[in-house]
Amino acid sequence: MTESGRPVFLIDGSRTPFLKGRGVPGPFAAADLAFLAGRPLLMRLPFAASAFDEVIVGCTAAGPDEANIARVVALRLGCGQQVPAWTVQRNCGSGLQAITAAHAAIAGGRADLVLAGGTEAMTHAPVLFTRALVRALGEWTRARSAAGRLGVLARLRPAHFKPVIGLLRGLTDPIVGLSMGQTAEIIAHRFGVSRESMDDYAARSHQRLTRAQAGGQLTEIETIYDWRGNYYDRDDGVRPDSTPAALARLKPVFDRPIGKVTAGNSAQVTDGAAWVVLASAEAVRRYQVPVLARVVDWQWAGLDPAQMGLGPVHAVTPLLGRHGLTVAAIDAWEINEAFAAQVLACLAAWRDAVFCREQLGLEGAAGEIDPERLNVDGGGISLGHPVGASGARIVLHLAHVLARRQGRHGVASLCIGGGQGGALLLARE
Repeated sequence: MTESGRPVFLIDGSRTPFLKGRGVPGPFAAADLAFLAGRPLLMRLPFAASAFDEVIVGCTAAGPDEANIARVVALRLGCGQQVPAWTVQRNCGSGLQAITAAHAAIAGGRADLVLAGGTEAMTHAPVLFTRALVRALGEWTRARSAAGRLGVLARLRPAHFKPVIGLLRGLTDPIVGLSMGQTAEIIAHRFGVSRESMDDYAARSHQRLTRAQAGGQLTEIETIYDWRGNYYDRDDGVRPDSTPAALARLKPVFDRPIGKVTAGNSAQVTDGAAWVVLASAEAVRRYQVPVLARVVDWQWAGLDPAQMGLGPVHAVTPLLGRHGLTVAAIDAWEINEAFAAQVLACLAAWRDAVFCREQLGLEGAAGEIDPERLNVDGGGISLGHPVGASGARIVLHLAHVLARRQGRHGVASLCIGGGQGGALLLARE
């Protein structure tokens, strides 16, 4: 996408705490999370919810009662029947896709105010019947006699009742037949990323989130309450006592027994939602709202699904080149931590002159990202990766980090299952 048209501004946003999955469905469905994150946001805005031109939500696995979840949430938030709402799905980039679609609408003059974000309740992913059992149930309903129905039941075996875990199937690429964790193993091997460096990175993610929570740096989080009166005010997957030594004791999950990717250096299964409000210059003037950042530009890229973790490299590089920016010129980075291996492989790829020449068309290595500018308050390893929501979370948090550090430019990027990458450039003016 080439920057053109009217300027687009990020004026506000909010998110829920990201709640770690603990083996059972969490307390909130995806629509509930989006509603709870959006309600306080809309209440503090100086215009009515009906002033939005549209609502766009990223979500990969809405529940059966959440068809076109964006419309469900928009109506619950009081946006009114006249405000259209639509749902987007680009796997891990869904929340970012919602924001780029909103940017395009405003830049093109078709909208002035858009509520965009993402939501995911991964712990509510469905548990499915096998195809054999579904076929047997269909035969049972078509049987015209009791004897016929009994005959169908007599053919059932224990294997028919083995559940299909929707979350595991969803995290496996159907084209290359690899889980996302296996793709992380592939790029770790390609760039020589060690197990020790993965565990060091994972421990640092937890340490940074712990520090951010103690310092009150996550001001975008809204406290939410369940129907029992329990409250949730922080990302609860963080492990303040996490150390590289403790993580080193964990066994590999995806390539046993010799792999490097473990549960400890991978993103957590998590529920959460995040929103941003995008506005035109006209809307900023009309409502006299402060601006967090300007959404400058964005880029999508495709690559081998078996190496999907390198998506940020393929998306960020042309984005920066289009604006004459180098890696060193970026003041703050949010690269979603699907896996420590994946983030570290991206950093290694940018340092690799051969890769940059052959794969990115550069004259040499792109450069080194300063670790003190990357995911400064933790990331998916420590706070979780609710797939549809993460893209919106990292953009919102990037805007806050730029403001806090008085930075000029920031980049948010994600790898995307299926072999894609997405990136967005923010500027603080």
